[in-house]
Amino acid sequence: MILYPAIDLKDGQAVRLLRGEMEAATVFNDDPAAQAEAFVAAGCEWLHLVDLNGAFAGTPVNAAPVEEILKRCKVPAQLGGGIRDMATIEGWLSKGLARVILGTVAVENPALVREAARAFPGQVAVGIDARAGRVATKGWAEETDVMVTDLARSFEDAGVAAIIYTDIERDGAMQGPNIEATAALANAVSIPVIASGGVSSLADIIALRDCGAPLNGAISGRALYDGALDLREALTALA
Repeated sequence: MILYPAIDLKDGQAVRLLRGEMEAATVFNDDPAAQAEAFVAAGCEWLHLVDLNGAFAGTPVNAAPVEEILKRCKVPAQLGGGIRDMATIEGWLSKGLARVILGTVAVENPALVREAARAFPGQVAVGIDARAGRVATKGWAEETDVMVTDLARSFEDAGVAAIIYTDIERDGAMQGPNIEATAALANAVSIPVIASGGVSSLADIIALRDCGAPLNGAISGRALYDGALDLREALTALA
């Protein structure tokens, strides 16, 4: 199981939101690339990047800090937020991004997900963000009637590299992940599932590791910045 340190980008800074609310942003680092380097120095094998402004705008906004991270860090990185057409997908992958995360378009334009997964095998993930089992889109601002498991299953034959499942109510709240829902999703599909939202302690990491479902990994942000989760300790537990 891989631990993905999260760097959420808003206005060029590394921040964390509470339950996806842009107004509830806490700035943790003015230099996101330096933050990424610190995570790499601690031993992480992947980075999870989110362009928060881009998720709302529908197009990349924080390209400069992402490109700086890709230039300065030699571990693979995945990016979500505002990636909604083939040109943007191709552009990011050509700049050295290891994996794009498609969220809103997975609901609104699933054909694009399939096209991208065929064109770039192993480099396209689907981000599924949900409240009470229902998928939310456009930076979590719009809720749909689409159920998480139904959306995930619809991509079973598409060749996507992973599903990143976020429980919005847990995100940034330091209350632990929704282990039951995450495990249920991982057991319902053959696509690798990455847990996100509320991963805030070593106990959370161990609970996900031992949940009885084949999880690919877990994403943690605020807990790493606050010091509630020690990155080296967590990586050792997963190793």
